[in-house]
Amino acid sequence: MHTFSVTERDVTQAWVAACNKLDRKDNPDRTGLHTVVRIADPTSDDAVFRAELDRLRTARGLWPLETVAGTLFPAALAARCAGPEDLAERYRQMYPVIRRYPGSHRGTYFGRLVSYPAVSKTGVDQLGTVISRLRAQASGTKIAAAYEIDIAAATDAEDVGADLLVHTAGKDNSYIGFPCLSHISLQLDRDRRVHAAALYRSHFMFERAYGNYLGLGRLLAYIAEQAGLACGTLTVMAGHARLDGPITQLRPLLTGTGRLAA
Repeated sequence: MHTFSVTERDVTQAWVAACNKLDRKDNPDRTGLHTVVRIADPTSDDAVFRAELDRLRTARGLWPLETVAGTLFPAALAARCAGPEDLAERYRQMYPVIRRYPGSHRGTYFGRLVSYPAVSKTGVDQLGTVISRLRAQASGTKIAAAYEIDIAAATDAEDVGADLLVHTAGKDNSYIGFPCLSHISLQLDRDRRVHAAALYRSHFMFERAYGNYLGLGRLLAYIAEQAGLACGTLTVMAGHARLDGPITQLRPLLTGTGRLAA
């Protein structure tokens, strides 16, 4: 079993380190199990590196990284909204149209956060509940790990806590595809910083991981800001990670010997 754990300062450094851990001579499949990537500042990355990576991605017909990030957090829409309630409502109104786009017919991750499949027509707004709970904690006694309610159903809005449920039991039965992200958990430390841990059943490093890191970091920063707290670290765990894509073209970026090193 090949596995690894890396801790880096920003999204770019963390992604590069993770890819290099997978791209080893003793790991010919370039895969890993139960991998862990920790990002100290998940709101920061190298814009030049991102542009170069995007160039490789779009040449292979993949979505731009900003589009991938937007499936986790629609930053442009959030900037135009008065708050999380307004954001959730406007996204729910747009959701039927969003799901008509190729590759989005089963929904988006952010859609699951503001309209988790439930008995009600609109679903459960987990994002608003999480922010409300963190606000309450910020104004009172700080409890670091009182948000884990793993047995709670998403239909019980008051019990959702700080777990952002994505996978829907009984509905998401496909072996591959959406949603690869299963769960997001939030923790509040005594320094008024919110940290996030995301669990993926599978992570394709070239196709999705970099954009996912960006989106998760922006989501964490938004939650922290709306709760009156500071953004902490992001930890991403993958049950199965794979370095996919054009490995020959990727290696110069991963080793710093390509155009970015000039």
